[in-house]
Amino acid sequence: MMDSAKQLLMRGLRVNKREEIMNKVTMQDIADELGVSRVTVWKVFNNYSNVSSALRERVLNKAKEMGYTKGIVELEQMVPEKNISLIVSRPNSSSFWTNIIHRMAQELSLHNINLVYTYMPSGYSSKFKMPAVLTNGTVQGAIVLNLYDEKIVREINQLNIPKVFLDTVPQMDIRELKGDLILLEGHNAVYDITRSVIDKGLEKIGFIGDIHYAQTNQDRYGGYLQCMEEYSLPVAEKFCLTHKIGIFSYSKEITRFLDSLEELPEAFICVSDYIAHILQLYFSEHQERIPEGIVVTGYDGRNEYDVVRMITTADVRTEFIGKRLAMQIMYRMEHEDAPYEKTFIEPLIVYRDSVLYG
Repeated sequence: MMDSAKQLLMRGLRVNKREEIMNKVTMQDIADELGVSRVTVWKVFNNYSNVSSALRERVLNKAKEMGYTKGIVELEQMVPEKNISLIVSRPNSSSFWTNIIHRMAQELSLHNINLVYTYMPSGYSSKFKMPAVLTNGTVQGAIVLNLYDEKIVREINQLNIPKVFLDTVPQMDIRELKGDLILLEGHNAVYDITRSVIDKGLEKIGFIGDIHYAQTNQDRYGGYLQCMEEYSLPVAEKFCLTHKIGIFSYSKEITRFLDSLEELPEAFICVSDYIAHILQLYFSEHQERIPEGIVVTGYDGRNEYDVVRMITTADVRTEFIGKRLAMQIMYRMEHEDAPYEKTFIEPLIVYRDSVLYG
């Protein structure tokens, strides 16, 4: 019995001694181990917001490893909230954009980050004023999408916060962007789509899409041109509508363009499914103009349009775009000094018959 009591006493002394050693670990010790300043460690334990989440995690992990446990549980439960601005024009214009935004918000919420909607007009005017939320410290970063006015994009580009752009305007050299750029790959995708039309034995192929609207539109047009050139097929300007089109006048302007054609090409390469949808509506009312049908292709994979189930298109997985944007802005916020990145995301081309009313 005496031996057992003695063993318990010695064990208790060892435990007390170990706790005493642990309690002697200081913030300076943690800082020395990590190669950072004591002030940095102090900021972590006082929950300062200007410490990156990556560094914060390193400090807390090292503290636990060294036996410094004071307040760590409470700190781990006090992850500071952050706000990201979603700078967007017409977010409800289609399910394509709402799907991206929804998936983005889901991903950011997992990291205690709020997605704050910041409205932008679709076009610049003399009354334009940058929303205060973007300049008063309310948000710690911004994601820009579905915004294609050059002047507004240039003003956003000057904001002193981390930024990620989904697409941009072709009037700006992408090297001017002070943020990361994510682009849907269009050149190669539309090259392959155009080639699939040529493989059907068709030669008179037109193109419809405002190439001045977005960088991706210009890239898609470039893919069409390259494919036509490599197959030694002439690009008939009369079959191409590539000038600026008003955001709210697509149907009217495309109808006027088609009405003006004395003859139609054998196929149209459309810059988007939306334009293919307009063509479907037009030809459903003018089937006498296409007694043998006409081939139409798209881009986006927007299931809200019936025509998408009939035509060759580039299917963009919006759920992955939303997640990718969320991941990119979190990276940019933690690594503000890292070189800016330009990323292409390839769509999956879905090949179909594509003949309308044949």
